[in-house]
Amino acid sequence: MMSESYCIRVGKEELFFSACHFLVLDEESAEPMHGHTYRVSVDLWGPLDAHFFVADFSWIRKTLREMVGELDHRILLAGQEGRYRLQLSGEEIEVRLGRRRWVLPRGDCVVLPLAATTTELLAQYLGRRLWEAFRSRGDWMPEQLQVELEESPGQSAFYSLRRTSAV
Repeated sequence: MMSESYCIRVGKEELFFSACHFLVLDEESAEPMHGHTYRVSVDLWGPLDAHFFVADFSWIRKTLREMVGELDHRILLAGQEGRYRLQLSGEEIEVRLGRRRWVLPRGDCVVLPLAATTTELLAQYLGRRLWEAFRSRGDWMPEQLQVELEESPGQSAFYSLRRTSAV
């Protein structure tokens, strides 16, 4: 017995963002703030539609461009990181970790609903947002979605979501 499967990959050169972040190491210390140029690609599995497509490449590219545009040239902060304190005040965001303190321009920052700004959790963030964008669109859901987020050449994290019968 055979089973067929179709998969498309969307990973154009335009699907990148440059951002800086730092990771907390313990209650008192963190990495130095540093940046990456992240590259995003997405694999989508599903059956062929009436026009023999898995999904609309143009809509996926547009949706991903909007998502990475929100992160481009920003300081990424983990809003659920329990070891530092974020204080939003006017045009500034203050970050406190032990005796360390950063004061950042609020417009330069994106506070993400993440416990850390690791490449793994950033891939998860993008994957879940894309999944919800498909759900909101309402005309098609992938059987499986996988995001690859490359933080530098040769260093990537992958995140996958698979549709279950309850989804």
